[in-house]
Amino acid sequence: MKTIYLAGGCFWGMQKFIDQFEGVIFTEAGYANGPGDEVSYQEVCASSGHAETVRIAYDESRITLTELLEYYFMVIDPTSVNRQGNDTGVQYRTGIYYTEPEQLGEIREVYAAQEKKAGEKLEVEVLPLSNFCSAEEYHQKYLDKNPGGYCHIPKKFFSIAGQGR
Repeated sequence: MKTIYLAGGCFWGMQKFIDQFEGVIFTEAGYANGPGDEVSYQEVCASSGHAETVRIAYDESRITLTELLEYYFMVIDPTSVNRQGNDTGVQYRTGIYYTEPEQLGEIREVYAAQEKKAGEKLEVEVLPLSNFCSAEEYHQKYLDKNPGGYCHIPKKFFSIAGQGR
């Protein structure tokens, strides 16, 4: 099992999107790469410096990091700074946070391909994970509990598993 942390705007939609793929074992909404190891949603909304992030545990024999990252780039605007959809603020920045240095080569390869595709510099952070704390329980699987909740990711993307990229 491997783990990667993806910040892609509001974590509600990113968690629901990633959960659909075979090989994803576990996801958890939380806050990453801000000052301090513990933070509340209210502090994050008050510009604590943390990013809304989804921790993804995956079976690399069933889904590769490259595949996960290609899916991730499908549902974010990688050229936007501190904004995805209608959500604005530092907590909505995009980022790929890794814990294993050997993941960096694969991350850089996908990043370079996406940058070429975009035709401009990407604004997605690529950094080692400095910290992560779980979001409050009501944020976990939020869009499953609240299907009408706002999300910057169009609903059609929540059922693309098995359709190819």
